[in-house]
Amino acid sequence: MTTLLITHPACLDHATPPGHPERADRLRAIDQVLNGERFQFLQRDLAPEASFDTIALCHSEYEIGEIRHLAPKEGFAYIDADTAMSPGSLQAITRSAGGAVAAVDAVMSGSVDNAFVATRPPGHHAEVGRPMGFCFFNNAAIAARHAQRKYGIGRAAIVDFDVHHGNGTQDIFWADKSVMYCSTHQMPLFPGTGAASERGEHNTIVNAPLRAGDGRAQFREAFEATILPRLRDFAPEFLIISAGFDAHYRDPLANMMLEAADYQWVTQKLMDVADASAQQRIVSVLEGGYDLQGLAHSVEAHVTALMKG
Repeated sequence: MTTLLITHPACLDHATPPGHPERADRLRAIDQVLNGERFQFLQRDLAPEASFDTIALCHSEYEIGEIRHLAPKEGFAYIDADTAMSPGSLQAITRSAGGAVAAVDAVMSGSVDNAFVATRPPGHHAEVGRPMGFCFFNNAAIAARHAQRKYGIGRAAIVDFDVHHGNGTQDIFWADKSVMYCSTHQMPLFPGTGAASERGEHNTIVNAPLRAGDGRAQFREAFEATILPRLRDFAPEFLIISAGFDAHYRDPLANMMLEAADYQWVTQKLMDVADASAQQRIVSVLEGGYDLQGLAHSVEAHVTALMKG
C-alpha cells in the first residue's frame, strides 16, 4: 500500500491557553514517531489552505464569517470556555480542512492508496453552525462532501473512534442518506450526544456507546457486532476515519482502556471494508488524543496498518 502523510508547520501556530490539552506538542509527538526509519516510505505533502467555498459545503456562511471575524491579531479570542483562537489559528484551521481535501484528491487520483492527515485543530465537534469542543470546521465532513461534489461519490462513510462523540459530524449528516456516520465513544462524556437511539432520518447514523472502564473486548465487540455489519451493508465508495486516540488508557480526558494494538486492529478492519466496496480508498484525519506518549504509539500503530494494507 502507498500511504500519504499530510501535515503543515502552520498547524503548530494555533496556540491554545496554558494547560490546554489540545496543544502543538501533539503534532510534534506525531512528527517524531513518523520520522522513524520504519516510515521512510511514507509519501509526504504539505496541507494547502481550503477555500471558504469548500468549507461552506458543511458550514453556514454565518459560522464561517464569525470565525474569520473573531481571528485575533494578538492574544486569544474565546468562542467558548474550551475553544479559543490565537493569531495563528485561522491558517491552521483552513490548512486542517485543506489537508483533508487534498488527501481526498490524492486518493481519488490513484497516486496513493490512502492518506493520514496529521493536522490540528481537530474537527468532529464542529456542527453546521457552531464551533465547539476545540473544533472550528469539520475536516472529516468536508472531506466527504468534497469527494461527493468533485468525484461523484454516491455513498461515503465516516467512522469515528475518538473517545468523544462526533456531535458535529452527526449534525451535518443527520438527514443525509448518502453519508453513513458510525461512532464508538465513551458515554456519558462530553458532548453528551451519541446514544444508540440516535439514528438519523435515514437510519445512517450508527452509534455504539461504551462505558468508562471499557477496553479491548468491549471496543472490538462494538465494531464486530454493530459498526462493521452496518458498514458492509451500506457498501461505501469512500471511507473516512475520524482518528481520535483519546480512548487510550493513558489519556487524561476520558476513562477507557484501549492500547495502541487496538487502533491497529480497527484500522485493519476498516481497510477490509474499503477493500470490499471502496477500491481501498481511505482518508484518515486526526481528531483527539491528549497524552503525548499514548498518542504517538497509537498513531504509529494506525499508520503502520495503513501502510501494510
